[in-house]
Amino acid sequence: MCAHSGIRFWHAGAVRIIGLTGGIAAGKSTVSGRFAEHGAVVVDADLLAREAVAPGSPGLTAVRERFGPAVIAADGSLDRPALGAVVFADTAARKDLEAITHPEVWRLARERFDAAAAADPDALVVYDVPLLAEARGSRPIRFDAVVVVDAPAATRVQRLVEHRGMTVEEARRRVDAQASDAERLALADHVVDATGSLQDTLRSADAVWAALTS
Repeated sequence: MCAHSGIRFWHAGAVRIIGLTGGIAAGKSTVSGRFAEHGAVVVDADLLAREAVAPGSPGLTAVRERFGPAVIAADGSLDRPALGAVVFADTAARKDLEAITHPEVWRLARERFDAAAAADPDALVVYDVPLLAEARGSRPIRFDAVVVVDAPAATRVQRLVEHRGMTVEEARRRVDAQASDAERLALADHVVDATGSLQDTLRSADAVWAALTS
Protein backbone atom coordinates (compact mmCIF):
# COMPACT_ATOMS: atom_id res chain seq x y z
CA MET A 1 0.00 0.00 0.00
CA CYS A 2 1.02 3.62 -0.51
CA ALA A 3 2.42 5.98 2.08
CA HIS A 4 -1.02 7.54 2.57
CA SER A 5 -2.95 4.29 2.80
CA GLY A 6 -2.36 2.72 6.21
CA ILE A 7 -5.19 0.37 7.20
CA ARG A 8 -8.31 0.69 5.08
CA PHE A 9 -11.63 1.39 6.79
CA TRP A 10 -13.31 -0.38 3.85
CA HIS A 11 -12.18 -3.66 2.37
CA ALA A 12 -13.37 -5.80 -0.53
CA GLY A 13 -10.93 -8.63 -1.05
CA ALA A 14 -7.98 -7.97 -3.34
CA VAL A 15 -9.57 -5.15 -5.32
CA ARG A 16 -7.32 -2.07 -5.45
CA ILE A 17 -8.85 1.37 -5.08
CA ILE A 18 -7.07 4.41 -6.50
CA GLY A 19 -8.16 7.86 -5.43
CA LEU A 20 -8.21 10.34 -8.32
CA THR A 21 -8.56 14.03 -7.58
CA GLY A 22 -7.82 17.46 -8.99
CA GLY A 23 -9.10 21.00 -8.80
CA ILE A 24 -12.03 22.21 -10.86
CA ALA A 25 -11.12 22.38 -14.57
CA ALA A 26 -7.82 20.59 -14.02
CA GLY A 27 -8.67 17.82 -16.48
CA LYS A 28 -9.69 15.07 -14.10
CA SER A 29 -12.50 13.79 -16.34
CA THR A 30 -10.03 13.42 -19.19
CA VAL A 31 -7.75 11.35 -16.99
CA SER A 32 -10.51 9.17 -15.55
CA GLY A 33 -11.71 8.50 -19.09
CA ARG A 34 -8.21 7.50 -20.11
CA PHE A 35 -7.91 5.15 -17.14
CA ALA A 36 -11.25 3.60 -18.11
CA GLU A 37 -9.88 2.99 -21.61
CA HIS A 38 -7.01 1.11 -19.97
CA GLY A 39 -9.48 -1.12 -18.09
CA ALA A 40 -10.12 0.64 -14.79
CA VAL A 41 -13.54 0.54 -13.16
CA VAL A 42 -14.28 4.23 -12.64
CA VAL A 43 -16.62 5.33 -9.85
CA ASP A 44 -17.46 9.02 -10.21
CA ALA A 45 -18.28 10.83 -6.98
CA ASP A 46 -19.91 13.70 -8.91
CA LEU A 47 -22.42 11.30 -10.46
CA LEU A 48 -23.06 9.75 -7.07
CA ALA A 49 -23.60 13.23 -5.63
CA ARG A 50 -26.32 13.80 -8.22
CA GLU A 51 -27.92 10.50 -7.30
CA ALA A 52 -27.77 11.43 -3.62
CA VAL A 53 -30.04 14.47 -4.21
CA ALA A 54 -32.25 13.04 -6.96
CA PRO A 55 -35.97 13.92 -6.85
CA GLY A 56 -37.68 12.02 -4.06
CA SER A 57 -34.46 11.28 -2.20
CA PRO A 58 -33.94 11.98 1.51
CA GLY A 59 -30.90 14.03 0.46
CA LEU A 60 -32.98 16.45 -1.59
CA THR A 61 -35.47 16.80 1.23
CA ALA A 62 -32.64 17.72 3.60
CA VAL A 63 -31.24 20.24 1.11
CA ARG A 64 -34.63 21.92 0.79
CA GLU A 65 -35.00 22.08 4.56
CA ARG A 66 -31.57 23.69 4.94
CA PHE A 67 -31.48 26.03 1.93
CA GLY A 68 -35.16 26.69 1.22
CA PRO A 69 -37.40 26.35 -1.84
CA ALA A 70 -35.27 28.75 -3.90
CA VAL A 71 -32.82 25.92 -4.65
CA ILE A 72 -35.57 23.61 -5.95
CA ALA A 73 -36.52 23.86 -9.65
CA ALA A 74 -40.12 23.97 -10.87
CA ASP A 75 -40.01 20.26 -11.75
CA GLY A 76 -38.98 19.32 -8.22
CA SER A 77 -35.34 18.66 -9.01
CA LEU A 78 -32.38 20.43 -7.47
CA ASP A 79 -31.61 23.81 -9.04
CA ARG A 80 -27.85 23.38 -9.12
CA PRO A 81 -26.91 26.88 -10.29
CA ALA A 82 -29.04 28.40 -7.53
CA LEU A 83 -27.51 26.15 -4.90
CA GLY A 84 -24.02 26.71 -6.28
CA ALA A 85 -24.46 30.47 -6.03
CA VAL A 86 -25.13 30.02 -2.32
CA VAL A 87 -22.53 27.46 -1.30
CA PHE A 88 -19.59 28.81 -3.29
CA ALA A 89 -20.04 32.20 -1.64
CA ASP A 90 -20.52 30.92 1.92
CA THR A 91 -18.13 28.48 3.58
CA ALA A 92 -20.60 27.56 6.32
CA ALA A 93 -23.30 26.82 3.76
CA ARG A 94 -20.93 24.65 1.77
CA LYS A 95 -20.04 22.65 4.87
CA ASP A 96 -23.73 22.18 5.65
CA LEU A 97 -24.30 20.83 2.14
CA GLU A 98 -21.36 18.46 2.46
CA ALA A 99 -22.72 17.17 5.78
CA ILE A 100 -25.93 16.26 3.96
CA THR A 101 -24.46 14.73 0.82
CA HIS A 102 -21.17 13.12 1.82
CA PRO A 103 -22.57 10.21 3.89
CA GLU A 104 -24.99 9.26 1.12
CA VAL A 105 -22.31 9.55 -1.56
CA TRP A 106 -20.09 7.25 0.47
CA ARG A 107 -22.88 4.68 0.83
CA LEU A 108 -23.42 4.68 -2.93
CA ALA A 109 -19.68 4.47 -3.60
CA ARG A 110 -19.34 1.46 -1.32
CA GLU A 111 -22.07 -0.29 -3.30
CA ARG A 112 -20.08 0.31 -6.50
CA PHE A 113 -16.85 -0.94 -4.93
CA ASP A 114 -18.57 -4.09 -3.70
CA ALA A 115 -20.03 -4.72 -7.15
CA ALA A 116 -16.63 -4.28 -8.81
CA ALA A 117 -15.02 -6.65 -6.33
CA ALA A 118 -17.73 -9.26 -6.87
CA ALA A 119 -17.30 -9.06 -10.64
CA ASP A 120 -13.49 -9.18 -10.54
CA PRO A 121 -11.53 -9.49 -7.28
CA ASP A 122 -8.43 -8.26 -9.11
CA ALA A 123 -10.10 -5.14 -10.51
CA LEU A 124 -8.44 -1.77 -10.29
CA VAL A 125 -11.08 0.73 -9.20
CA VAL A 126 -10.53 4.45 -9.74
CA TYR A 127 -12.61 6.58 -7.38
CA ASP A 128 -12.90 10.01 -8.99
CA VAL A 129 -13.27 12.42 -6.05
CA PRO A 130 -13.02 16.19 -6.67
CA LEU A 131 -12.96 17.09 -2.97
CA LEU A 132 -10.53 14.47 -1.71
CA ALA A 133 -8.18 16.99 -0.10
CA GLU A 134 -11.07 18.79 1.57
CA ALA A 135 -12.31 15.52 3.10
CA ARG A 136 -8.88 14.27 4.13
CA GLY A 137 -9.66 14.07 7.82
CA SER A 138 -13.07 12.44 7.50
CA ARG A 139 -13.08 10.11 4.51
CA PRO A 140 -13.95 6.51 5.44
CA ILE A 141 -11.38 4.87 3.14
CA ARG A 142 -7.63 4.66 2.70
CA PHE A 143 -6.52 4.35 -0.89
CA ASP A 144 -3.91 2.06 -2.39
CA ALA A 145 -2.62 5.15 -4.19
CA VAL A 146 -3.71 8.73 -4.78
CA VAL A 147 -3.39 10.33 -8.22
CA VAL A 148 -3.60 14.12 -8.47
CA VAL A 149 -4.37 15.80 -11.78
CA ASP A 150 -2.49 19.05 -11.54
CA ALA A 151 -2.84 22.35 -13.40
CA PRO A 152 -2.09 25.79 -11.94
CA ALA A 153 -4.97 27.77 -10.50
CA ALA A 154 -4.56 30.52 -13.09
CA THR A 155 -4.84 27.97 -15.89
CA ARG A 156 -7.99 26.51 -14.37
CA VAL A 157 -9.58 29.94 -14.02
CA GLN A 158 -8.86 30.59 -17.69
CA ARG A 159 -10.44 27.26 -18.66
CA LEU A 160 -13.58 28.00 -16.66
CA VAL A 161 -13.94 31.33 -18.41
CA GLU A 162 -13.24 29.98 -21.90
CA HIS A 163 -15.03 26.64 -21.73
CA ARG A 164 -17.79 27.09 -19.17
CA GLY A 165 -18.72 30.70 -19.76
CA MET A 166 -18.00 31.93 -16.24
CA THR A 167 -16.88 35.43 -15.42
CA VAL A 168 -13.35 35.74 -14.12
CA GLU A 169 -14.70 36.60 -10.67
CA GLU A 170 -16.99 33.56 -10.57
CA ALA A 171 -14.21 31.29 -11.81
CA ARG A 172 -11.84 32.56 -9.13
CA ARG A 173 -14.47 31.98 -6.45
CA ARG A 174 -14.91 28.40 -7.60
CA VAL A 175 -11.17 27.77 -7.57
CA ASP A 176 -10.61 29.54 -4.25
CA ALA A 177 -13.44 27.56 -2.60
CA GLN A 178 -11.46 24.36 -3.07
CA ALA A 179 -8.24 23.16 -1.45
CA SER A 180 -5.04 24.75 -2.64
CA ASP A 181 -2.80 23.12 -5.22
CA ALA A 182 -0.24 22.48 -2.48
CA GLU A 183 -2.81 20.74 -0.26
CA ARG A 184 -3.82 18.41 -3.08
CA LEU A 185 -0.25 17.67 -4.13
CA ALA A 186 0.59 16.76 -0.53
CA LEU A 187 -1.71 13.73 -0.94
CA ALA A 188 -0.23 12.57 -4.23
CA ASP A 189 1.53 9.30 -4.84
CA HIS A 190 1.39 10.08 -8.56
CA VAL A 191 0.79 13.35 -10.44
CA VAL A 192 -0.70 13.77 -13.90
CA ASP A 193 0.55 17.03 -15.41
CA ALA A 194 -2.47 18.63 -17.07
CA THR A 195 -0.92 22.03 -17.68
CA GLY A 196 -0.40 21.61 -21.40
CA SER A 197 -2.33 20.23 -24.35
CA LEU A 198 -4.78 17.34 -24.32
CA GLN A 199 -2.16 15.05 -25.84
CA ASP A 200 0.36 16.10 -23.19
CA THR A 201 -2.17 15.29 -20.47
CA LEU A 202 -2.95 11.88 -21.97
CA ARG A 203 0.75 11.03 -22.19
CA SER A 204 1.19 11.94 -18.55
CA ALA A 205 -1.88 9.87 -17.64
CA ASP A 206 -0.52 6.90 -19.55
CA ALA A 207 2.77 7.14 -17.66
CA VAL A 208 0.93 7.16 -14.34
CA TRP A 209 -1.22 4.20 -15.40
CA ALA A 210 1.94 2.27 -16.25
CA ALA A 211 3.28 3.01 -12.78
CA LEU A 212 0.02 1.91 -11.12
CA THR A 213 -0.07 -1.39 -12.98
CA SER A 214 3.63 -2.29 -13.04
